[in-house]
Amino acid sequence: MERHRAGPRHRGGRPRVQPAGRRAAGAAGPEDAARARVRELGRLLEAGVSAGVFPGGVAVVRRAQKAVSSVAVGNAEVVPEHRAVQLDTLFDLASLTKVLCTVPVVLRLCAEGLVDLDAPLRRWLPELQEAPCGRVTVRQALAHTGGLPAWRPLYLEARGLDAVVQAVAKVPLEAEPGQRVVYSDLGVLLVGAAVERATGRRMDALFEEHVARPLGLGQSQFCPPPAWHRRCAATERGNRYERDLAGEAGAGFPWREGVIVGEVHDGNAYYALGGVAPHAGLFSPAEEVARVAEAWAGPAAWLPEGYRLEAVRDQRGAAAGPPRGLGWVLHHPEAFFAALGPRSFGHTGFTGTSVAVDPERALVVVLLTNRVHPQVREGVADFRRAFHEAVARLA
Repeated sequence: MERHRAGPRHRGGRPRVQPAGRRAAGAAGPEDAARARVRELGRLLEAGVSAGVFPGGVAVVRRAQKAVSSVAVGNAEVVPEHRAVQLDTLFDLASLTKVLCTVPVVLRLCAEGLVDLDAPLRRWLPELQEAPCGRVTVRQALAHTGGLPAWRPLYLEARGLDAVVQAVAKVPLEAEPGQRVVYSDLGVLLVGAAVERATGRRMDALFEEHVARPLGLGQSQFCPPPAWHRRCAATERGNRYERDLAGEAGAGFPWREGVIVGEVHDGNAYYALGGVAPHAGLFSPAEEVARVAEAWAGPAAWLPEGYRLEAVRDQRGAAAGPPRGLGWVLHHPEAFFAALGPRSFGHTGFTGTSVAVDPERALVVVLLTNRVHPQVREGVADFRRAFHEAVARLA
């Protein structure tokens, strides 16, 4: 795959970092270790840029709700212009939307009695009454044990949530519910539809009420307004990756052609749902991703404790496959965060984003990159694993 240079580096040629504070000349202190950690993580990010894994990225590591390091490296955009990444750059979080928005919204609604994890989706979506996916429960859909396939280009036939539900109803299951883990955007789309039916409110409004406002998030949002677009990291030039996946079925579809900035990259979220979706669409700076992740790390008034613990418990039952919580990937040897503790959990996003939480160490690791800009690049999985191995040594 062709690799593009990251272009002119940020001013000063060094990673942008969060100031660690001052100390008296010649005095040793924790700031020395903090600066060393920042330098090391900055070098790792610089190596990712130099290797062509991504044009730019931001990493935030926090422990016990205190900053360990925050560093930004490279460019938020390299086509058609070069624009440096900043610590407050907003990234298209892609599938991190599932665990930072949809799962906590569902759990808080469960606590209010509006949603039941063990109820079938057809309770709220009667058009699924005869569909195979109608008997999938909310729990199974969030744990990816519902048997629905990973993806379909629903936007080729559907506009709006009701039409999306009808399109998913026609999709055959790949496995019986509860039989095996099949990571599925489609299952989460149905959960989002059920939640919107149960509340009469759209997912962006539910995110604001149940996540952003309680946690004091002022920048995380769906569909950033045009005035914010220059604060957003760019993603792909057009939707070339999805166009290839859609194949002949996508011939004649009005695909985006220019560099995508400030609009969700995911096709189902953008074309079918106008940018507000339960599986993708959230934009956020790294510090606010870390704030939500910290609320998952231990007891917090924001999320009822019983439901928080349930979300990070293995939900597979008899299903074959790697351990899954409600939305979250749980610790296992192949996980990108395997170097963290045995109770750790995390998630990734296609655009090059990830978050990991180690509750035993009260450790949160956020890595946001634009690895799909200006085209989808390989190598991020290996980089992500190496990055978390380094954090495990340094934090």
